[in-house]
Amino acid sequence: MPSCETAGLGLVRHTSSVIAATSGAVAIGDLSVAAGVSSAHLAQRFKELIGVTPKRLARSYRFAATVFAIAPAGPIDWGDLAGGAGYFDQAHFGHAFRAFTGLTPTRYVEVRRRFLREHPGHVWDNWPLPAD
Repeated sequence: MPSCETAGLGLVRHTSSVIAATSGAVAIGDLSVAAGVSSAHLAQRFKELIGVTPKRLARSYRFAATVFAIAPAGPIDWGDLAGGAGYFDQAHFGHAFRAFTGLTPTRYVEVRRRFLREHPGHVWDNWPLPAD
């Protein structure tokens, strides 16, 4: 019998792997139904074992995938980027962007472009958010 600390670990491990594999583009309600548990139970297990809800984890993955899709060297169609990432509209994307980074999308690109000018040839190594 699993201890209290590890109860639900398999559920959380499986669900988080689906969230990661889909880059957060999955309905959490569908995951709880597939697992045969309530959304509240799933959220409680996530909070207890990894400190965030599955919805927050999915938002983080989705945001990271979106930021990695930004090519700062060229023009950016923010509406297309937001729509492609599954955001309701550009305003929701901008709100999420500021919530995660403290920067507007435009300011983020300015910072990233400046960084690239000041550090030519720098390899990002999958770190999308340079320090301002």
